[in-house]
Amino acid sequence: MFNLRFKYTVLSSWHMVLHAVPKANRMIAEKEKHSLEERFAYARWIMDYMRRRARTRTKVFGKENIPTDSNYIMYPNHQGKYDALGILLAVDKPCGVLWGSKQAERLLSRQVCGLVDAVVIDLDNNRDKVRAIMDVTKQVKSGRNFLIFPEGGYTDNKNELQEFQAGCFSCSLQTKTPIVPVVLYDSYKSMNSNTFERVDTQVHFLKPILYSEYGELNKKEVAALVKSRIAERLDEIKSGTINESYEMIS
Repeated sequence: MFNLRFKYTVLSSWHMVLHAVPKANRMIAEKEKHSLEERFAYARWIMDYMRRRARTRTKVFGKENIPTDSNYIMYPNHQGKYDALGILLAVDKPCGVLWGSKQAERLLSRQVCGLVDAVVIDLDNNRDKVRAIMDVTKQVKSGRNFLIFPEGGYTDNKNELQEFQAGCFSCSLQTKTPIVPVVLYDSYKSMNSNTFERVDTQVHFLKPILYSEYGELNKKEVAALVKSRIAERLDEIKSGTINESYEMIS
């Protein structure tokens, strides 16, 4: 896979990169001068610019399911480079991300990571996995929202689920915060394809799973529960039985 669409998106954004990267770097270096809300808003501006260059629209379903009286952790399926963008563009409040180190090293990804106070994780290092999960747990306990991809990475899986890694669900078990399963559909078409036509992706925020429902489960059982909710919605999307209103990011 050459990912021509992603390469085109990046190369055609050179004029934005010239002013956005220095500004983002200054905001990151001077965090005491810029609130998290301000930095998150600028990160979203960068992501939305990339979305538009990628000729992508996103249908957002179930936004009313995002908790407003508590912080939370979102667990989506994983398909490609657009996944985090599609989700973060759909939420209103600042949200951290558990971000793979290989992806976080890319230009612009590095800046977005710094702006949203992401936690970077080396997925090939078990010790670093423990460190990263502890860091996310600490931040969630302090009141932050977070986005974690339980599949870790992605391959060419498109709209098919991969194995969920149970370890990341210890963040929810320790913080006792609501779990928001998130379903991504056709997200891979935005930046992991060789086509150039306009594409529509989907983000579905499912009903939160409260601690009262998952608190007696172990990590593997919580992972299985979340995966089953996501799989059920994916089946509904594929069968064409979804008849709900949505917001369009266009």
